Amino acid sequence: MQMNPDKDTQLCMSLSARPGNFGLRFHNHLYEQLGLNFYYKAFSSQDLAGAVAGIRALGIRGCGVSMPFKEACIALVDELDASAQAIQSINTIVNTDGYLKAYNTDYIAIAQLLDSHDVPRDTTFALRGSGGMAKAVASALRDGGYDNGVIVARNEATGAALAKSCGYEWQPALGAHRPQMLINVTPVGMTGGAEADLLAFEADAVDRAEIIFDVVAIPSETPLIVRGRDQGKKVITGLEVIAIQALEQFVLYTGVRPTQAQFQAAVAFARG
Repeated sequence: MQMNPDKDTQLCMSLSARPGNFGLRFHNHLYEQLGLNFYYKAFSSQDLAGAVAGIRALGIRGCGVSMPFKEACIALVDELDASAQAIQSINTIVNTDGYLKAYNTDYIAIAQLLDSHDVPRDTTFALRGSGGMAKAVASALRDGGYDNGVIVARNEATGAALAKSCGYEWQPALGAHRPQMLINVTPVGMTGGAEADLLAFEADAVDRAEIIFDVVAIPSETPLIVRGRDQGKKVITGLEVIAIQALEQFVLYTGVRPTQAQFQAAVAFARG
């Protein structure tokens, strides 16, 4: 990847507990293809407040925010866009002359994917998770008219609160429930995690489901997705989520919207 930085190069970055290369490759590929004087770098930090202060002080144009920082960052920015305010979770910070405004492009991505995959509104579902990303997914389901769902989360405080805010029921475990769509919004199946090789739901539940949706992007072929795909089920992957939300971040940072062909080329390059 060619880069010729100068004093006017605008920096963008991401903050994650487990930084990956997808966003870095995606954004930098588009910067080069579109002739934009930007550069993107992925970071992890144990000092979130210091990292966000650095974004402000150094004039870093944009920052993608991943687990586990999506809620903790809220107190560190100046303004929440409606997409973040409604669900109290952020995944994008845009810095304009030291003023930090936060957005949630995860929500946009989820809504688009439910529509593009033609998921029927009366589909029964179980969503596992109760963190920042789970808020985005649950809110997109609620606003999309998906009423027949449950939130499955071991943490009663966050799980029950998420369920109540979106009009769903909370359960500590899936139990005997066998919905048509299973949605994993936890780190189960994520590369490098303690549960990387595990299914996010009971095997029997996966076998009886019709739609499998896993927001884990690394790898995109998680154990849950592999099992669902092998059985010929409709699957929605974390790669699809991360690609669409990255595109919306790119537009927020640069003010430029790539063509569909440029977007697809950037996704292919980022996967490489």
